Amino acid sequence: RISRDPEALDALIREQNYQPAFWQLARSDLGYRRFFDISGLAGVRVEDMEVFRAMHALPITWVRKGWVQALRIDHPDGLYDPGEYFRRLRQACPDAWIVTEKILASDEKLPSDWPVAGTTGYDFLNILDGIFIAPEGEKALTRTYASVTGETTAFEPQVRECKRLVLSELFGSELDRLTRLLLKICERHRRYRHYSRRELRETLIETAVWFPVYRSYVSATGNVVRPEDECHINLAVDGAMSERTDLDAALFRFLKDLLLLRVRGSLEGELAMRFPQLSGAVMAKGVEDTAFYRFHRLTCLNEVGGNPGRFGVSLDRFHAACEEAQKERPFSLLAGTTHDTKRSEDVRARLSVLSEIPVLWADAVDRWIRHTEHYRHGELPDRNTAYLFFQTLVGAWPIDSQRMTAYMEKAVREAKRHTSWIHPNEPYERAVHDFVVAVMEDDAFRDDLEKFVDIIVMPGRINSLAKTIIRLTAPGVPDIYQGTELWNLSLVDPDNRRPVNFALRKRLLKELSQLSPENILARMDEGLPKLWVIRQALDLRHRKPECFGGEGTYRPLVAKGAGADHAVAFIRGEGIVTIAPRWMMRLKGGWADTVLEIPSGCWHNVLTGEVSAGGKIRIGEMLSRFPVALLGRE
Repeated sequence: RISRDPEALDALIREQNYQPAFWQLARSDLGYRRFFDISGLAGVRVEDMEVFRAMHALPITWVRKGWVQALRIDHPDGLYDPGEYFRRLRQACPDAWIVTEKILASDEKLPSDWPVAGTTGYDFLNILDGIFIAPEGEKALTRTYASVTGETTAFEPQVRECKRLVLSELFGSELDRLTRLLLKICERHRRYRHYSRRELRETLIETAVWFPVYRSYVSATGNVVRPEDECHINLAVDGAMSERTDLDAALFRFLKDLLLLRVRGSLEGELAMRFPQLSGAVMAKGVEDTAFYRFHRLTCLNEVGGNPGRFGVSLDRFHAACEEAQKERPFSLLAGTTHDTKRSEDVRARLSVLSEIPVLWADAVDRWIRHTEHYRHGELPDRNTAYLFFQTLVGAWPIDSQRMTAYMEKAVREAKRHTSWIHPNEPYERAVHDFVVAVMEDDAFRDDLEKFVDIIVMPGRINSLAKTIIRLTAPGVPDIYQGTELWNLSLVDPDNRRPVNFALRKRLLKELSQLSPENILARMDEGLPKLWVIRQALDLRHRKPECFGGEGTYRPLVAKGAGADHAVAFIRGEGIVTIAPRWMMRLKGGWADTVLEIPSGCWHNVLTGEVSAGGKIRIGEMLSRFPVALLGRE
């Protein structure tokens, strides 16, 4: 009845605590805090103790009753004071295992005062992926990318461009709020009263753009500024000042003092705490959901928490990270694939092979570009989009056109260059759709694509097995995303959230115990080797728990010989040895004389059943029956 009466409906709406508005007004006039740019998810003031108790009453009850043993806290960077939040949660659930989905930059550490077991594992994911990238391929892949697409801008400048874009396109309301707050603060200080609203807004924008990590963790209530926070704030302000010489340096220095809590006051403290909430959101949307869809030199590096501008990770750095993890956070989660990864672990493992064969890749892309040119509508889609398309095909093949067109639509919208979610460009999207469908229906192209994929599919699978065995035995708690127990060539959501055939996995799991390593490898296409690695590694962890967790130890093992750089090995608790290969396409002469020295004893390879007395073992012999090795000392 009310809905049919405009006057009655208007009267009812006027009684509410909200005002209906056109949805795009959220970009500039929203009156509440939200989850990133999703207006339907309002942020609550969890820093208010009453709110904290109310919204956590149910999960805390579950924990206290013993129904729940662990809590995962996602997106802590959106909180007003993450450290204080975790201290309250730990006080309420003193014995729970708590991990947090905190995205760390490559040289950033989780705040030491957070009473959590660790992260959900993106930091480990990226450093593990990095050791499978062959550094010798960087220059050639960079040249190929530039010659095919015309893209010559480095990744970091693109990040700043994308962060400026999302600040104007998505976070206008949040930026306006901070600008108003900074204006009130300046009015309190006569030295800064003369600055215009525009100058204040631009100063905030540039500082957020240049922020090197997601956010700082200063605490106005506790008057805490960590050395890391001071370093990051200094880098941000100095970078912004160097870029925007048209803005008064004194204003940048004043903002720096505010963010470092050098200027005290209620509004001043509020700005210091609210600015990090914006910088974190800007980093997430500007990098993960924009820059990652523009920079395609080697897309397996475009992963949450990663930096595709950096080409690979040294083995020494990987071992150092594992040793540090064992010492500081031995119960942190270790991820391979998650609900938010841009590509599954198996897609990334295959694409990393391109770093080993940049010349073959360049030749293939050149053929494909020329062969498919007539499927473009004029200049659409652009070459950068086509380059992403070809890499995605190689990484996820076989894939049908429905999944591929859905992925490419999301990719070009996230890139925000020719189209976007807010302003869809239908002619461009239609050109991309038609190009994808036409190319995938071209028999000659498919034949050529499959020949190329055939070259890298086995090295890619070995990479995946290597990453799996490392993740299952490195310091931390391994995470296995649903569906990745077998080969899983999924792309970004919603593609990675398709139904999982658990009945198939149960059946294959039962069959494994009746099969020899040779039988398992013969059924490589079914994914049995990966399931076997997971089964055996988890069983060994169960039988030898003293080698893991807080009581365990981690020690790198260094191979010697012609193939030494191709071996990744370590020992856990002096009772478990992991041996994994890498860069198999570059291992031209095989393992030859490559050896690894392990303690003497009765070592049982749980993947093949073979027994070794330890000492110097030949890696070629150890990996002759199965691509990776896992030894347990009896």
